[in-house]
Amino acid sequence: MDDVRSGTPQHAHALRNLPQVQRLLERPETASLLMRAPRQHVVAALRLALDAARKELLAGEATPDPATLVSQAAILLDAAQNRGLARVINATGIVLHTNLGRAPLARAAREAMIEASGYANLEFALESGERGARAPGVAALLCALTGAEAALAVNNCAAAMLLSLSGLAANGEVLVSRGELIEIGGGFRIPDVIQQGGARLVEVGTTNKTRLDDYAAAITPLTRAILKVHHSNFRIVGFTAEADLAALAVLAKERGLRLIHDLGGGALGDLRALARAHEPIVAESVAAGADIVAFSGDKLVGGPQAGLIVGREEAVACLRRHPLMRALRLDKVSLAALEATLHLHQDPERARRAIPTLRMLAQTEAELQTRAEKLAALIAPPAEAEIIGSAAQAGGGALPAIDLPSRALALIVPGHSAEALARRLRLDRPAIVGRIAGERLLLDLFTLEDDDFPAIAIAIKDAAA
Repeated sequence: MDDVRSGTPQHAHALRNLPQVQRLLERPETASLLMRAPRQHVVAALRLALDAARKELLAGEATPDPATLVSQAAILLDAAQNRGLARVINATGIVLHTNLGRAPLARAAREAMIEASGYANLEFALESGERGARAPGVAALLCALTGAEAALAVNNCAAAMLLSLSGLAANGEVLVSRGELIEIGGGFRIPDVIQQGGARLVEVGTTNKTRLDDYAAAITPLTRAILKVHHSNFRIVGFTAEADLAALAVLAKERGLRLIHDLGGGALGDLRALARAHEPIVAESVAAGADIVAFSGDKLVGGPQAGLIVGREEAVACLRRHPLMRALRLDKVSLAALEATLHLHQDPERARRAIPTLRMLAQTEAELQTRAEKLAALIAPPAEAEIIGSAAQAGGGALPAIDLPSRALALIVPGHSAEALARRLRLDRPAIVGRIAGERLLLDLFTLEDDDFPAIAIAIKDAAA
């Protein structure tokens, strides 16, 4: 809590004029809060509202009236009672925002999840009436889309790597370029994953240059696999060199080793026309001769959280039989969403229209400008909204260092600082999350859907009331 001494005499006077919690409890509008929540919860919400008012006063904001304080406490009370998963409108401009759940699902995927939420033929062959393979449709679609002989789906890409290393390299050595010893989200590092997979890391080459000869020289009788890791969340530029995947495949085959390629985001199609940058395509890694290719289902594929494994039948079969497979497998609802998403990828044009991640990446500046003007007209007044140029990002470790030209609304709502407005919108239902630049809150059109506009307009009008 801020001390009165940190402000001016005028601040001190304004702070003393704030009502006490007991006075707020006695107001008529507080009665409805006491009817829907325990008294101690209402008191806690009122105190939080008063704390926020004190900070705003010290920042030069106007003194809120008691009714406004109770209204803010009601918002805080609702937020406290609904702290589980809730819908968020993403106005950050980061498409695959890890903290907001990465890829938003296509309508077909959402509908498939609902249909599978009851009983489903998860491991039941409808034709024979006997037990069947677990969701064979996903494996068949992955093979068709990538040219692989076999495929598996587990619960994320880290799990895919753990399973691959445990199944193919346990008790042996794994060769990795020093330039590919990356850390992925949540602090998970490639060396740690290798260790947990029961293998021993052998570093080859240097940070900026690793050649085919470096791998060849490091092979010993204990070597089980070569692991190549895509720089999905950073770039090494300048005086660099790396071994070609096809050449590594030849070396691995000659020496009786497995070649595992961790693609991270993993694109099923060419993204250059969408995102102005190239990401390695899964089918290219398969064609180059990798035994196993692992990638995420919730990044550039645009599906649910999943780790997708494609490759040679012999290698994938080892993983399918591994005891870890049961612990890492996907549930029926995620499998349904994944299968529906992969169905969309069979038609690239349809996928670009129907899968939100691809649709966002394909937006033009002209389209974003038109949509920004439409949203600005809905919220002004009471907000002052200026359309400005913005730089969106793919996020989620995909397309690093690539800025995607966008448009954003820079908002000013009289009587509210940018921080106060951002907090007010985050506590709304649905929550609205933007980003702050200077004294203004930015709502980036790149990650907004037209269906979000009415909720945004209502939330801003309510905040300004």
